[in-house]
Amino acid sequence: MTAFKSDFLNTLQERGFVHQCSDFEGLDALAAKGEVTGYVGYDCTARSLHIGNYLTMMMLHWLQQSGNKPITLMGGGTTMVGDPSGKDETRAIRSVAEIEANKESIRGVFAKVLRYGDGKSDAVMLDNAEWLTKLNYIEMLRDVGRHFSVNRMLTMDSVRLRLEREQEMSFIEFNYMICQAYDYVELARRTGCNLQMGGSDQWGNIIMGVDLGRRMGTHQLFALTTPLLTTASGVKMGKTAQGAVWLNADQFSPYDFWQYWRNTEDADVGKFLKLFTTLPMSEIRKLEALGGSEINEAKKVLATEATALLHGRDAANEAAETARRTFEEGALAESLPTVEIPRGEFDAGLGVLNAFVKAGLVASNGEARRQIKGGGLRVNDEPVTDEKMALSAANLTPEGVVKLSFGKKKHILLRPA
Repeated sequence: MTAFKSDFLNTLQERGFVHQCSDFEGLDALAAKGEVTGYVGYDCTARSLHIGNYLTMMMLHWLQQSGNKPITLMGGGTTMVGDPSGKDETRAIRSVAEIEANKESIRGVFAKVLRYGDGKSDAVMLDNAEWLTKLNYIEMLRDVGRHFSVNRMLTMDSVRLRLEREQEMSFIEFNYMICQAYDYVELARRTGCNLQMGGSDQWGNIIMGVDLGRRMGTHQLFALTTPLLTTASGVKMGKTAQGAVWLNADQFSPYDFWQYWRNTEDADVGKFLKLFTTLPMSEIRKLEALGGSEINEAKKVLATEATALLHGRDAANEAAETARRTFEEGALAESLPTVEIPRGEFDAGLGVLNAFVKAGLVASNGEARRQIKGGGLRVNDEPVTDEKMALSAANLTPEGVVKLSFGKKKHILLRPA
């Protein structure tokens, strides 16, 4: 392990964030003096960011903690183009209104891990729509486009892999890396930005920006990427049976977020404590050294600390208490995630298959049938044995809800409204 001069790179290396860097020595020297202004770009393709984005947010967090300055760049402009990285098909073209709505929904999450303000190391938020939407096409071709080699662009993973699979790539997508590279140059000129960070799948795009800056006469620019997240079993991290692990509480509740971390594979506990909590490394080493059944206590710490960072300490403690009551006492904790069902639909008799689909515990009626045959579904803690069962007022608990369970750890309350 390399010993760096800067707290920034030492922290990132020790916690497992570092994958590639364009110039460790040069970046380290600037970071040690508190002279790094670093950014990560976030496109507005959905109403919420997800776990993969959270990893780069934590990189910005540690950049700020070391006395350097973070920038969160909202992709109001690049979302209109669509990043082809890792995609076999062209992303859906989103309307300006949809992009704006997504952008507003996303904004709030950054303040959970970053401090915004006017100070030297305070974070700032910018939007690339401010400059990309004002570009004149002919001037863009002359001033920026002439610095790009199509031969080189065709070797980038985002393009090459799509072409190798004989999947069509639109001209608008082909331009994405030019827009991203130009963002870097624009930020360098406007803010003195000298570092772009991202996932390892963004390496080619980021290096394009470093090279464009050199060609267009900016100060030296740097690139730093983090490994793409996979679990110990090799599965891409951030997916559940119900879909993505979103960061917005209205799309993925604090309780679900807590449970997601509680269900971490044993071999991943140490890694995730380093990446997704701010616990001191000395404490993390003690926790990752636990074995046998004691590893479950480390998982609870991971779940509570990761949830507290994103949703606040109160929400994290409530989620932990809800889990304790549900699993250790067998009690009905009313703070479990709740799905409301129209009263009329419920009173008419809600089919149990449909109920589990509406609750998001299974993806389809067919999956519900398979789980029933395997004894995996329960209503109010009783196994479901009849796939034609209908839920009605007779199934309501004294609290006025029906508890649906998939396995031992996934629970939803249905509430007629």
